[in-house]
Amino acid sequence: MLLLGIDLGTSSVKISIIDSVSQQSIASAQYPDEESPIKSLKSGWAEQSPDMWWDQVQQGILLCHQKGNYDPADIGAIGIAYQMHGLVIVDEKNEALRDSIIWCDSRAVETGNQAFAAIGEQKCLSTLLNSPGNFTASKLAWVKANEPEIYKRISKIMLPGDFIALKLTGHVTSSVSALSEGVFYDFKKDALSQEIISYFDFDKSLFPDILPVFSVHGNVLATVAQKLKLKTGIPVTYKAGDQPNNALSLNVLKPGEVAATAGTSGVIYGVSDQLVYDKESRVNTFAHVNYIKKQKRLGVLLCINGTGSLNRWTKNMFGQSLTYTEMNEQAKAIPVGSDGLRILPFGNGAERMLNNKQIGVHFHHIDLNLHTQAHIFRAVQEGIACAFRYGLDIMRENGMSPSIIRSGLSNLFLSEVFGQSFVDFTGIPVEFYKNDGSVGAALGAGIGVGVYKTPTEAFTNMQPVKLIEPASSDKTEAIYNEWKELLIKQLIIE
Repeated sequence: MLLLGIDLGTSSVKISIIDSVSQQSIASAQYPDEESPIKSLKSGWAEQSPDMWWDQVQQGILLCHQKGNYDPADIGAIGIAYQMHGLVIVDEKNEALRDSIIWCDSRAVETGNQAFAAIGEQKCLSTLLNSPGNFTASKLAWVKANEPEIYKRISKIMLPGDFIALKLTGHVTSSVSALSEGVFYDFKKDALSQEIISYFDFDKSLFPDILPVFSVHGNVLATVAQKLKLKTGIPVTYKAGDQPNNALSLNVLKPGEVAATAGTSGVIYGVSDQLVYDKESRVNTFAHVNYIKKQKRLGVLLCINGTGSLNRWTKNMFGQSLTYTEMNEQAKAIPVGSDGLRILPFGNGAERMLNNKQIGVHFHHIDLNLHTQAHIFRAVQEGIACAFRYGLDIMRENGMSPSIIRSGLSNLFLSEVFGQSFVDFTGIPVEFYKNDGSVGAALGAGIGVGVYKTPTEAFTNMQPVKLIEPASSDKTEAIYNEWKELLIKQLIIE
């Protein structure tokens, strides 16, 4: 059996076809070639069209078929990974009522803060494991307050991956993992949060049926199958947010195991068997893909909004004629510490680890006679690595103390400068694998359809391809302390 994995990212959609026996990718495709637009009608807002996502998924699947490496008729299950926390609302005809308010949108921060105070901070943290912040529940409340005519027409609310499954199958479902990432879930009662529903006055009928992550969420419609050259009735057997899915793709399933990504956003994601929460909600806790009531598995998530976004912006501003590989090579020629240039990499919305402050990107100590574009390339990557260290220290405060981190060899981790900087500033070795989000989604589909009896069986053939160990720590620790002092000063100003 072949397994089809869909990874719905902010920048693009990636599709992978996996042979269920070898657990290896036999074809993959990414669509579109350029990065998908984010609509920002006001400062701090971020939206994307769900219909654009659906078109990209279809184009990506057809592009993958064109590789000619497999027979589409052999595909037996579909899995979906998706950008987290986005709000999608549809009417009775299952048509999107507005653009999705996506993960990095900051408009609902104050709405969430008010709910946090009104419900009670300790009650929120002990039951939701998070402040409502600018998560999906608060975004829905924003629509209710500011777009009441649209709100009245809502038939169902969902996360981005739920929408793709809906378009494939005609059915909409949810899971504990999805509801928890939207901050709709009460972990004490293991049910929808009555406090959130009551405070925001949401109708329970807006929520889809709740199914396990690994289960049949619907079967591909005949009209869709014909268009996408698939068999009618293929089940969608897995849906998960991109970070829980990334952890799955790296076989990070047991308490104490930790994964990292550095794509559009930067994330460290650790698994716990405790209902842990940060008192300031700077890191967040959600149900992991293998969460069940009898054996709780939680994902503790640190997010830096603008890692890959900043690297892309840097390329557009300072290296338009260069490839990312050429930028990375220039960065390698600059010494550790970028000759004093320091960058705070926070320009993509309110940062949860900074208590939802939106401080922007800051360049410090620019010497017009010394610093070149190569210095900027390196300082950006070092600044992002310092941000990871800052967030990891918060995770350590909350009981996560990894001895090794697993990551896919992709995105910023393709840069030797960034990979070594990440390891040196955090002090933790990183083990790299070839798996990515679309591969994880496909293997998740295999678990859901029963090809693999347990999640662990899906990774029996997975082997690391690279290991980076920390180098000398004295210099990087001094650089980090200087960087942190600049950050603290900026936070005081804000």
